[in-house]
Amino acid sequence: MILARSFNIPTLVGVDLAALLPWVDTQVQIDGNAGLLVVDPSPAVARYYQQEAWLQAQIRQQQQVWLDKAGQTQDGIRVEIAANIAHSVEAVAAFNQGAQSVGLFRTEMLYMDRPSAPSEDELYNIFCQALEPAAGRSIIVRTMDIGGDKPVAYLNIPAENNPFLGYRAVRIYEEYQALFHTQLRAILRASAHGSLKIMIPMISSMEEILWVKERLAEAKQSLRVEQIPFDEKIPLGIMLEVPSVMFIIDQCCEEVDFFSIGSNDLTQYLLAVDRDNAKVTRHYNILNPAFLRALDYAVQAVHRQGKWIGLCGELGAKGSVLPLLVGLGLDELSMSAPAIPATKSRLAQLDSRACRQLLNQAMQCRTSLEVEHLLAQFRMRQQDVPLVSAECITLTSDWRSKEEVLKGMTDNLLLAGRCRYPRKLEADLWAREAVFSTGLGFSFAIPHSKSEHIEQSTISVARLAQPVIWGDEEAQFVIMLTLNKHSAGDQHMRIFSRLARRIMHAEFRQSLVSAESSEDIADLLRRELEL
Repeated sequence: MILARSFNIPTLVGVDLAALLPWVDTQVQIDGNAGLLVVDPSPAVARYYQQEAWLQAQIRQQQQVWLDKAGQTQDGIRVEIAANIAHSVEAVAAFNQGAQSVGLFRTEMLYMDRPSAPSEDELYNIFCQALEPAAGRSIIVRTMDIGGDKPVAYLNIPAENNPFLGYRAVRIYEEYQALFHTQLRAILRASAHGSLKIMIPMISSMEEILWVKERLAEAKQSLRVEQIPFDEKIPLGIMLEVPSVMFIIDQCCEEVDFFSIGSNDLTQYLLAVDRDNAKVTRHYNILNPAFLRALDYAVQAVHRQGKWIGLCGELGAKGSVLPLLVGLGLDELSMSAPAIPATKSRLAQLDSRACRQLLNQAMQCRTSLEVEHLLAQFRMRQQDVPLVSAECITLTSDWRSKEEVLKGMTDNLLLAGRCRYPRKLEADLWAREAVFSTGLGFSFAIPHSKSEHIEQSTISVARLAQPVIWGDEEAQFVIMLTLNKHSAGDQHMRIFSRLARRIMHAEFRQSLVSAESSEDIADLLRRELEL
C-alpha cells in the first residue's frame, strides 16, 4: 500500500478473487479512494469516473508549478518539504513530485516478505540506488523498525498482546546485533556516494542512544580496517515518538545531530490510545491541546540547543493542520510523495507569524473541538475571497444528471482552493436534497448547505447544455450556495431567501440565462443579492 500510494496506483486489498472469476475479461473500475471494485460499470458510473479522471488531470496540471519550488511561507520562512519512502524505487517518484529531500526511508520493508534478511551488499546497492536521483539532496535512513505491527517471520519474534509497547525497533537490536551491524555498514558504505543520515526509531532513554553510538563506532572502525570509504561525519538522529525523550532533549542534543517527530506513535503514546481500537479512536486526536503543547515544547527545546527537528508522520500531509505545524517552527515536514505539491501550495499562502499566533491560541484551548473551530476561523480569515467569483461559474458543462452536476460543481470548488474534501461537501448537499428537493421551477435549482467542508463560503453557478431531472422538476441553470458552518450569523438563509425571491422575477432569470460570460453572471449576482 505504501508503494502504491507513492506511485499514485489505485490499490485494493482483501478482494475475494474467487468471486471475480465469473467476470474474467469484463471491464472493471478500481476506486482506491472509496475502496470499491466496480464490475461492468453502467454508463452513468463510467461517466462518473470520466469526471474523476478529468479532475485528477486538472489537479496534476495545477501542481506542476510547485514541483521545482522550495517550501516557503508567504513571509519567506523556509520549511523543507520531504518525502517518506520505503524502497529505493520510490526515490525517483518522490523527487519528481518535488521532494526537497527524503525525510524518512523506512528500511524495515526491505526485511519483510522474504525468507531471510538482505545482505550488506544488497542493502548497500539499494541505498546507492536511492542516492542517484537525490543528486546531492539528503536522505534520512531510519534503521529497521521491526516488531510491533511489522513482524518478520525468520526472526521468530513472539506475538505480543500489545506490540506497540513491546519488543520492537531499537529494543531488538541487542539480540539481533549482527543484523544491526550489517545495516549500519551498508548505510555507511553508501554514504560515500551522497548525503545520507542515520535515524534510530523508538528511542526512550540515553542508555539506548549511547549503546547505538558504540555500535556505530564499531561499524565505522570495521570499515576503516578494510579501507572502505564512508562519510566520517555522517549525521546521527533519533525519532521523537516516545514521550520520555521530551524530558531529556537537552541531554540527547549532546549526543545526536537531529530529531524527527513520529507523530503517529507519539500521539498514541502521549494520549494512551490504541489507534487500531475502534472503541477509543475518538481519543486519538491530533488537535488535543495537550498534544499541541507537547509538540511545541519539543520543538522549542531542540531549537534552544541549536539542533534540527522535522516531522515525518501522516500529520505532515494533513493540510487542515498545516498552519499549526508552521506555527511550531519545524525545519522540515516529510510525507508521502503525492502530497508534496499541494503542501507547498498551501504553505505559500501562510504567514508564519499569524500561524504562531494561531498555535498560541490553540494551546490555550480546553478541548479539541475548540481548536477545530479556531482552525476553521483562521482559514476563512487567511483566504478572504469574494462570495461570488468567475472561477466558480461554468457555462459550458455537459453534465447529464443531478449527480453529475453536484459532483462537477464541488470538484470545481476543490480546483478553486475553496474546498479540500469535495466528496464530503457533496454528501452534505445530498443530505439537504433528501429533506426536500431544491428545484424551484423555471428550470432553476438552488442546492445549498452550511458545511464544515467548504473552507470559503461560495456561490457557484452552472449553466447546463441540456436540462437534467431535479426532483419533480427539470433544471438547466443551477446556483449552488455553500457556506462555511463556522461563519457567523444567518448569512446562509438570508442569501438563500433573497436568491429564491429574485428567481421569481422573469427579468432576473433571463439576465442570468443570456449572460455572455462568467464575469457578467458574477457581477449580476453581486448586484442583485447585495453582496
